[in-house]
Amino acid sequence: MKTRLLFLSALFFFTLNSVTAQSALRVNPERLNGSIKKLSTFGKNAAGGSDRVAFSSHELAAREYLMDLMNKAGLEVSTDFAGNIIGKRAGTNPSLKPIAFGSHIDEVPNGGDYDGPVGSMSAIEVMQTLSENNISTAHPLEAIIFTNEEGGVVGSRAIVGELNEKSLQIVTNAGITQYEGIKKLGGNPDRVQEVARKKGDLAAFLELHIEQGGNLDREKIQIGVVEGIVAIEWWQFTFKGMANHAGTTPMNMRKDALLPAAEFVLAVNKIVRSHEGAQVGTVGIIEAFPGAGNVIPGVVTLNLEIRDLSSEKIWMIYREIEAKGKSLATEAGIEVSIVHQEVASMPAMADEGIRKAIADQAKVLGFSTLSLPSGAGHDAQEMARIVPMGMIFIPSKNGISHAPSEYSSPEDITNGANVLLQTILNLDKTLK
Repeated sequence: MKTRLLFLSALFFFTLNSVTAQSALRVNPERLNGSIKKLSTFGKNAAGGSDRVAFSSHELAAREYLMDLMNKAGLEVSTDFAGNIIGKRAGTNPSLKPIAFGSHIDEVPNGGDYDGPVGSMSAIEVMQTLSENNISTAHPLEAIIFTNEEGGVVGSRAIVGELNEKSLQIVTNAGITQYEGIKKLGGNPDRVQEVARKKGDLAAFLELHIEQGGNLDREKIQIGVVEGIVAIEWWQFTFKGMANHAGTTPMNMRKDALLPAAEFVLAVNKIVRSHEGAQVGTVGIIEAFPGAGNVIPGVVTLNLEIRDLSSEKIWMIYREIEAKGKSLATEAGIEVSIVHQEVASMPAMADEGIRKAIADQAKVLGFSTLSLPSGAGHDAQEMARIVPMGMIFIPSKNGISHAPSEYSSPEDITNGANVLLQTILNLDKTLK
């Protein structure tokens, strides 16, 4: 009996010490931020931006660097048929599904150093931290570096089974097709459908990312807990009047298509702002035909983009804008036609349990938090089709992204990586 009590006591203290050790675990800030700095050298241009677009020689060299880090962290490293880099770490319970996390390293032309790399290098750092501290998780873990996020979330779309033949023929920023690019990465585009995973194949997916907006920076908040990733809808409005000589046509006899189009742009801003919430609406393209200084514009086309977490709300706002556009055309004595273009993206809500885990772990670490939507698309948006998803945001200085001046501080990056680490350890205990 005494021996059994001693054994149970020893087991209790071992378990307690193990839990305490895990809760005290932190990433190595110098190594993490050093790896991000090193990654930024692959494709750095004279203007200070990054030319590490997907499938470029810069990205190929950077991928070799990442895979070397993964190997040093003791991961099983492979490139799937879509070109995704996957670093696997075994769990102690083979019956459990993997917890996956990661991001991308490709950039927009002349982009910044933090969009994508923060999440990618933090994923590797989490693996390195676990390995060097001999921490075992019950779930297998996967660090995923996705292919060509900036050019159409290609890698994540492949994993969820949504990358089709038409998508593979799209020409990328590197001047080659997705098909050719995937081959350059060591993938096999002819077998890309084999990459697809089913619902239930993964236990959870997490992505750490810079906010790409100014909310956290403005409010001096350390961690953003993402509610979901917004839906994006596009329309094209065409106002049709009559082109005529700008010098000989009296003002009261004109059918100038640009006048109602200009009022329409102002109306979009007014209508979108009149509703409560974080929705946004934008007219970013205006084309006037024939486009001559001495000709009254006969046809004007413009785009309308609306983003929000709720598709229903997007369409409610759109219908109000549509009615205004038609009214403006009627008042001007011209016609307007509207085409709803292909849906850019569907909304993806973050899993409530994962959101709570992120918020709880941030609180334990002593960080301030803000719950907010993501107005930009991410690989997590695609992954949400097949697996419970969560995203962690860190501040973007002045809300700048996709530009050479994009910046997140080493402290903020370290904070985000530690929240990622502790959230993974928490989910490892709570997910079945």
